[in-house]
Amino acid sequence: MAELETVARPYAEAAFETARDAKALPQWSSALKVAAAVVADPRMQGALDNPRLTAAEKETLFLSVAADGFPAGVRNFARVLIESDRIGLLPQIRELFEARKDAAEGVARASIETALPLSDEQLGQLKSSLAKHFGKAIEATVHVDPSLIGGARITVGDRVIDGTVQGKLTAMANELIA
Repeated sequence: MAELETVARPYAEAAFETARDAKALPQWSSALKVAAAVVADPRMQGALDNPRLTAAEKETLFLSVAADGFPAGVRNFARVLIESDRIGLLPQIRELFEARKDAAEGVARASIETALPLSDEQLGQLKSSLAKHFGKAIEATVHVDPSLIGGARITVGDRVIDGTVQGKLTAMANELIA
C-alpha cells in the first residue's frame, strides 16, 4: 500500500495544484470520487488491464462512463493516467488529493463510532469540541455499533479517542492480566 501511495503522490499533487489554480477543488473532488469508483469496478478493472485494448480504446471506454460529469481538466488528467498505465492508482490518488484538500481548507475528518445513535444536538456539540481540540473544522461520519456497549470511539487522522465501555473493559482486562 505504501508503495502505491508513493507512486500516486506526484499525480495527486499535480491534480491538487491544477484544481487549486483553477479554483475548482470541489469539482475535482467530486469528479475524482466518481473516477475512483469507476476504476474500482471489477469489470472496468478487467477492461483497463486488457492488453488487447489500446490506450485510446481504454480512454474512450473510461470516459464514456461519466463523460459529461468530468471537467475538461479531469478528462485530461485521466488521459495522462491511462497513457502512463497508472489509471489503477485513482483510488490512492483520490485519497491523497482529499487529504491535501482538507489540509488546505483547514478541515479534519472524524469517524465516530457510538453504541447508540446521536441526536443532531449531541453530534453538533461533539463536532464543536473536536474542532476546538484539533483547531480545524470537523467533517464527521457516524457509525452505530451496539457492541461498543456505551460511549464513543472517535478517529481523527491517526488519533483515536476511545471512550467506549468496551474499550475500558478491555483496558481493565489487560491490566488484570499484566
